[in-house]
Amino acid sequence: MYPFRIKALVKIIGLMLVFEGLFMLTCVPFSIYYGGTDLNPILISAGITIGTGGLMWFARRKYDEHEIGKREGYLIVSLTWIIISFFGALPFYISGAIPSFTDAYFETMSGFSTTGASILRDIEIIPKGLLFWRSMTHWIGGMGIIVLSIAILPFLGFGGMSLFWAEVPGPEKEKLHPRIAVTAQRLWGIYAMLTLAMVIMLMLGGMNLFESLCHAFGALSSGGFSPKNTSLASYSPYIQYVATLFMFLAGTNFTLHYLMLRGKFLKAISGLEFRTYLLVLIIPSIVIAIALIFQRDYGIEQAWRAGLFNVVSIVTCTGFANEDYMLWPNYAWFLIFLLMFAGGMAGSTSGGIKIVRHVLLFKNVSMILKKLRHKSAVIPIRLDNRPVSPMIIHNVLAIFFLYMITFGIGSFLLTVTGLDVISSMGSVVTCMGGIGPGLATTGPVANYAHLHDFAKWVLSFMMLLGRLELFTLFIIFHPAFWRR
Repeated sequence: MYPFRIKALVKIIGLMLVFEGLFMLTCVPFSIYYGGTDLNPILISAGITIGTGGLMWFARRKYDEHEIGKREGYLIVSLTWIIISFFGALPFYISGAIPSFTDAYFETMSGFSTTGASILRDIEIIPKGLLFWRSMTHWIGGMGIIVLSIAILPFLGFGGMSLFWAEVPGPEKEKLHPRIAVTAQRLWGIYAMLTLAMVIMLMLGGMNLFESLCHAFGALSSGGFSPKNTSLASYSPYIQYVATLFMFLAGTNFTLHYLMLRGKFLKAISGLEFRTYLLVLIIPSIVIAIALIFQRDYGIEQAWRAGLFNVVSIVTCTGFANEDYMLWPNYAWFLIFLLMFAGGMAGSTSGGIKIVRHVLLFKNVSMILKKLRHKSAVIPIRLDNRPVSPMIIHNVLAIFFLYMITFGIGSFLLTVTGLDVISSMGSVVTCMGGIGPGLATTGPVANYAHLHDFAKWVLSFMMLLGRLELFTLFIIFHPAFWRR
């Protein structure tokens, strides 16, 4: 009846829910230690999630999975992210910390998609167990819960390749090992190692364990949730520089981290995408620093730190803040808005369009201009001396076009709810890019609580679209997807 294996879909999503419920239980020690009122809601939510996932798994336990194809991969990944956000919202909703389910779902989708947009007006009154779960959703979503399942349970015989390709962002996916399970293990290993390193460095700067974990989860996932109302603005310059360093690392292709760990430093930093990534971070930081020195009377170090921190935060789609950039000169915050379309490197935890796609777009324009002068010439597009297939160029053009069309439609829908144009555009681009803070009424010192419920559901959909890079989700709405 169905053009895909529905039994495999039920079984795998059930497994994802079991994983999610087990992650919820990691919040229990913090709830007990800080004596919050969130212990029972967390336990109840974990029980519901594990129970539901266990029933789905048990119902299909005798099903012998065949190789899962691309069709199943797209559907499983899309449904998994929608469903885990639904169950992930239960602790907030059951506890009453977020009494509206729309708001609870928005906050959870923002966490899993590593967006960092929040409806919480006063973060610090939320019980610590719930705040830890809020940050944990970032850490799970940063590398991907399905990639984690492939890493931990490679013996289950799933079509790991199809699932991996559907969940991991970027125009090209690089395997670190011929076996996809080993690739997933290495990616999560590097991810965990960087997280531990950041926790240690933050604690050396005076942060306690709880805050260090929450901020490390937010930085390495490129998420941006902080347990503080002022994000990182109230912390020392040392803490802010540490956060800047790890946001930069999170926005770097994890394949380069792997090469560096193997001692191949020059190979890791020699690529055009990495060099472009550095320029996109450094040049705007200098421009903003100069503006702050001459137009806002900042000291040199303060101006450089403010510019660098916020540019890295926006380009890597993290969303931490140490300044309200809406108070900067107009051209400075407009530059921040343009950087919201950049994104980090492919193969990183950052969102956005990705640096490599911008590089290929510019190379494609250059090739067209050359062919106008030499119409009969065959001019291949190369990246790091390797030819890029026309199919990849077509995909880059298609996703850029679809990204801009979706941005325009989303912005229009938000203006229909009564939101002003600047806030609408800033909200949509920041949710699609997984950044978090937007512009005007949704800027870095504001939040999304005042938006209409319809706007919150639109933005939740935009977060999911951005995390799965549009095609993975849009393809299931295409009629051909449902044909045999």
